[in-house]
Amino acid sequence: MPLVTVGSKVNKIKVVVTGGAGFIGSHLVEELVKQGYKVIIFDDLSTGKVDNVEPLLREDSAELVKGSVTDLPSLRKALRDVKYVFHLAALPSVPRSIKDPLTSHEVNATGTLNVLLAARENSVKKVIYSSSSSAYGDTPTLPKTENMAPNPLSPYAVTKLAGEHYCCVFQEAFGLPTVSLRYFNIYGPRQDPRSEYAAVIPRFIMCASKSEPPVIFGDGKQTRDFTFVKDAVTANILAAESDATGVFNIGRGESVTLNRLAELITGLAGNNIKPVHAEPRPGDIRDSLADISRARAFGYEPKYSLEDGLKETFKSFQQRLNAIAHMGKNEI
Repeated sequence: MPLVTVGSKVNKIKVVVTGGAGFIGSHLVEELVKQGYKVIIFDDLSTGKVDNVEPLLREDSAELVKGSVTDLPSLRKALRDVKYVFHLAALPSVPRSIKDPLTSHEVNATGTLNVLLAARENSVKKVIYSSSSSAYGDTPTLPKTENMAPNPLSPYAVTKLAGEHYCCVFQEAFGLPTVSLRYFNIYGPRQDPRSEYAAVIPRFIMCASKSEPPVIFGDGKQTRDFTFVKDAVTANILAAESDATGVFNIGRGESVTLNRLAELITGLAGNNIKPVHAEPRPGDIRDSLADISRARAFGYEPKYSLEDGLKETFKSFQQRLNAIAHMGKNEI
């Protein structure tokens, strides 16, 4: 258990998770609590949900501070006496950023700068920043390695890359250790399928559950490296507790076509509905595959195969749908 002794008193090590009520953040909060950390969730609940962390709040295992990363004074207060900051708060989605690039910049880029400023002022030991593989863009070389030149194709990708550069500068100029984790298509329980910007796996699962054909933007031969959320959580904690600094790919190191992904998910639903194809979306990349050898150096090793992760995710969605149906509601 992470503990620190002050005189004769033993205290839990305090950490902050920005965006801790969100999809990835709530899983990270759960694991940090399980490992004995004192966790402060900093979230404005614009995309996160109290329901994701409600059991932890009810048991006083974690504390929720409602605030935005665009509010520097609130961050300064929240980060007092904190050892690690896990910075996950962001406005996700490439299509959303194309529709509204200014808001994406304010939350993702300026918000990250605010987190780093507050961390520096509070002498935080390390900031672990959730970045994105979208920074690579559509470069044809596979797998993607951290020393490749970035080529962002959307405002979202630019904001995440800007956050990485800020992390690097704060480490070099101010001595604040930072880690930037470039996520490759994180999926798992609690991912929101209702948003128009929903990721592909929750969208496919919702369609399969309703016996509707999943929609693929493009020919479906494009590939992705899907990473189960619990593997991403492990990467965050390892990155914090190790001496690692810099940029690291967090993926599985295997790719699959979207056509094959649709087959796997419709198979879990017990049907064989064929996908329908629509025009490709602006900002979407063709192929993605992570080289994870750098992250392996600090102990990261993905444990979930795509099939196992999809089974756990599908089961979670079905349980949630059944619970909602039992309560007579119409939304997940």
